[in-house]
Amino acid sequence: MLNIDYRDARPIYEQVAAGIEDLVVHGVYAAEAQLPSVRQLAAELSINPNTIQRAFALLESKGVIYSVKGRGNFVSADGTSVRDRRLAEIALQLRALVKAARALGADDAAITGWIFEKEVEAP
Repeated sequence: MLNIDYRDARPIYEQVAAGIEDLVVHGVYAAEAQLPSVRQLAAELSINPNTIQRAFALLESKGVIYSVKGRGNFVSADGTSVRDRRLAEIALQLRALVKAARALGADDAAITGWIFEKEVEAP
């Protein structure tokens, strides 16, 4: 189920797109599964259909979904690449954090402890 957080700084269409992308990543929507219609989703979330259409356009530009004229929107066959892309982004962020921690004097034992949530004091 998608949730809209009106306190979130992101626009609603980005929240909808991120929510659908999460559902794809976690297997709720399988490859080639049809998404709810724009009107149906807009009614469920009580938001403007144009907002849903914008979210779908964003997802289509990212390759998460594709549309078939007159039939609706479907999860791309390579929907699993969304997961791979997210993991690659996390890896980049993690490398940057490790580099910053090392620059501040953290050793590998401390960094490993933080990653695996072991009790390790900062240097």
